[in-house]
Amino acid sequence: MSRKLIFLINPISGTKGKDQLRNMIVRKTEAAGIPFEIMDTDITARYYAVRKKIMSEGVTDIIICGGDGSVNQVVHALADTDVNFGIIPMGSGNGLAFAAGIPKSSEKALDVAFSGVPRLTDAFMVNRQFACMLCGLGFDAQVAHQFAKQPKRGLATYASLTTRNFFSAGSYLFKIEANNLTFTTDAFFLSIANSNQFGNNFTIAPKAVLSDGLLDVVIVKKIAKPLMLLNVMRQVMVGKLKRIENSLSSPVIYFQTEELHISNVGHAPMHIDGEPRDTPAKLHIKVMPQFFKLIHGV
Repeated sequence: MSRKLIFLINPISGTKGKDQLRNMIVRKTEAAGIPFEIMDTDITARYYAVRKKIMSEGVTDIIICGGDGSVNQVVHALADTDVNFGIIPMGSGNGLAFAAGIPKSSEKALDVAFSGVPRLTDAFMVNRQFACMLCGLGFDAQVAHQFAKQPKRGLATYASLTTRNFFSAGSYLFKIEANNLTFTTDAFFLSIANSNQFGNNFTIAPKAVLSDGLLDVVIVKKIAKPLMLLNVMRQVMVGKLKRIENSLSSPVIYFQTEELHISNVGHAPMHIDGEPRDTPAKLHIKVMPQFFKLIHGV
């Protein structure tokens, strides 16, 4: 089957030079003999012009040059067109790309877009808001809200904010209903993950698989802060997965589910795919199995 590509470049993602990226895309895609076009991401998130090209010009692949927020917008707008989605990671975290085996190098990521394998990939809804990889409440969302206001983006800025907030972060009260069980907990953060990581290869949900039809829920409870990271590393990163009822007394609760309800009693801030969002008092979160086709690295 012949292919035709549209590259969507987010002009404000990350810190990379966009001119160099465009030149590299033109050079390598022309050498590969694949018809293509380069367009900017759509600030309205509707992508009417791209949709029209998919329908009228036989576009087969949309290659998103941006971060997780850009991927979220594009996939949500165009998944129903049945195109393949590739990613050239240009954000500060790039969690979905890394979980799919896509390298950080733009040239190597483009090679994956050319020769990788499209695989049906899950997504999920947070009330009526779309998520590709991660929804967070609490500590990491507080960082995301502050990061969005910074004049200078990039990993260094994100790391600085994370360190600063770690020592001042409070906890939040949540009531959670999942897997026929209801419980209340006071936690520093709560993550609902389709991807196995926050980004930058920092693992948060080691059992998470992009196409298993399950969401991985990680809750780091209110514990002494010097023990917080140690407990996360010991109980989560090593891959221990428990039934909810067997882990309620543990500093870290980690379980899988297709659906859950959360009462955000403590008014924790929220992010979806790294982008700050207003937090409703009640959240209904449900997986959408095999929602879109993502080109994976081998």
